[in-house]
Amino acid sequence: MNHFVWRKGVLHAEGVPLTAIADAVGTPTYVYSSATLTRHFRVVSEAFGGAPHLICYSVKANSTLAILRLLAGLGGGFDIVSGGELARVRQAGGDAGKTVFAGVGKTQEEMEAALAAGILLFNVESAEELEALDAVGRRLGRRAPFALRVNPDVDARTHRYISTGLKTSKFGVPFEEAVALYTRAKKLKGVRAAGLDCHIGSQLTQSSPVRAALTKVAGLYSELKTQGHPLAYLDVGGGLGITYSDETPPSPEEYARTVLAATKDTGAHLILEPGRALVGNAGVLLTRVLYRKRTPAKHFVVVDAGMNDLLRPALYEAHHAMQPLVKRRGKAVEVDVVGPVCESTDVLAKARPLVLPQAGELFAFMSAGAYGMSMASNYNSRPRPAEVMVDGDAWRVVRERERIEDLWRGERA
Repeated sequence: MNHFVWRKGVLHAEGVPLTAIADAVGTPTYVYSSATLTRHFRVVSEAFGGAPHLICYSVKANSTLAILRLLAGLGGGFDIVSGGELARVRQAGGDAGKTVFAGVGKTQEEMEAALAAGILLFNVESAEELEALDAVGRRLGRRAPFALRVNPDVDARTHRYISTGLKTSKFGVPFEEAVALYTRAKKLKGVRAAGLDCHIGSQLTQSSPVRAALTKVAGLYSELKTQGHPLAYLDVGGGLGITYSDETPPSPEEYARTVLAATKDTGAHLILEPGRALVGNAGVLLTRVLYRKRTPAKHFVVVDAGMNDLLRPALYEAHHAMQPLVKRRGKAVEVDVVGPVCESTDVLAKARPLVLPQAGELFAFMSAGAYGMSMASNYNSRPRPAEVMVDGDAWRVVRERERIEDLWRGERA
């Protein structure tokens, strides 16, 4: 559920007409609904009931400070994959003690900063990374808390670029090597085993891969506990999908039932890493039509948002529903909606039935809250969009649109 609704033929974010934001701030602009973010966080947390759990929002989905601050205020923790993300979390008022540090390529400098900040857990992804973390811990005179991210070799049945639990993935430690690595860690003075981690992919639309992976991981967790490893946390990852077009992902309640059933005998404190499921449907990207163009083969509608603003369609051939901000009647024509970027892949909506718009008409790309602004770039020397947060009948700019001068900030001719 989200709070983008039609009122008298005008698309609103909560109580605010999106046309008012587009007219005041310009386009392209990302708009987020604080009510949607709050509701999604609470629904996921409530689905797990009294089971000990911590929701660690996956910062890579959208790292905007206003979103991080809102989730921190709801009691959320964070899942980070870089030192920069940790700095953002702390700048937004997030707690490093409720933050887990994932990713295959942490530098020792990043490890030092995270350990000094009091990070809850490092999710370690290789034997050499474990050795590096031990060196950092000894250098700082601390034992760095870690969980091995194990790779259960389970097909997440999602896009090949966002499936992370197969043997061919760069992520995680091979399942069969985990016990030996935990045994090795017992002899190291700069680390301490605090948990076990697994994450099989993103935009999951079925429960069965989650069940298969966590059944294996829960068995390993219990085996490690029996061997005397002082584990407390079981990080079950995230990846719960959302509806972009016609997907029917598991509800938070079904997802929670699957996770709890697979892990019920572990006694572990669960860590959940939802990103897209919290923020995906809480954001839209506003855009304005520039031109219409017809060739012998098809109709094109050119808009002012491009693949540098919303990369997912070009990167994954992803679908984002496209809604006019003001409803208009007429016969729909099949069009390709394209951006200004000088690439043939800059197609934001392909073969989409649309009442042919006039130049200047406003549209919203829906479900753009996750992996939208966080993947935006300055390709073609285009300034990145503004961002707006809506709260009831009020709204505010939470990131100003980049200026042309920002494009070369820090450069020397």
